[in-house]
Amino acid sequence: MKKGDTVIVNAGDSKGQTGKVLKVLVEKERAIVEGVNMVSKHTKPNAKNPQGGIVKQEASIHISNLQPVDAKSGKATRVGRKEGADGKLVRYSKKSGEEIK
Repeated sequence: MKKGDTVIVNAGDSKGQTGKVLKVLVEKERAIVEGVNMVSKHTKPNAKNPQGGIVKQEASIHISNLQPVDAKSGKATRVGRKEGADGKLVRYSKKSGEEIK
């Protein structure tokens, strides 16, 4: 799982939703995904938000509940690693065999 990957949620309240990974919290084994697992955060008035109130924002979700989306089919896939043309390891989709950028 890397920042910028498109993923699908396969378990929990947000099951079936897709989004882009905004941040990966490696030590907690969690990720923040755009538009998924939204929570209401109560905020006090501050310089950024002088009114205060309730703000909707993404909460982290465990990476075991996320799967990368295959670029060809648009369905969930597993990720493999193989040597690319330049000799470096590249990630690829197990479903279609296509390289993941």
